[in-house]
Amino acid sequence: MKDFKTNYFFLRLPVAISLLGHGLVRLPKLEMFSNCMVTSMEKSAIPSFLIVPFSYILPIVEFLIGLLLLIGFQTKYTIYSGLILMSILILGSASIENWSAIEAQLLHSVYLGGLFWFYEKYKPAN
Repeated sequence: MKDFKTNYFFLRLPVAISLLGHGLVRLPKLEMFSNCMVTSMEKSAIPSFLIVPFSYILPIVEFLIGLLLLIGFQTKYTIYSGLILMSILILGSASIENWSAIEAQLLHSVYLGGLFWFYEKYKPAN
């Protein structure tokens, strides 16, 4: 494919900005985000001793995955990381029956899957 790098950058851009933005807006208010997440997960079967550290790590992971996608660093592994993160978020959302959140998480997952497919199909041979 001619000009793969430019095309692939623009394909990565929307999901990269979404994940980067999720992380960026939550980092300055980490404690408040954590408290809100713990409260929303009270009805979940997932124990709070797992939710609390995850709620502090999540914005950092979202930010890093978004940044790595944006700059195109280790794209294949970054996409794997994004898909793992979305799977964890889907599990958490399902545990509290938050179906609308799952829709957004599935959309991110499908987008990341499409990026992976495009990358594998069209990446230039080394």
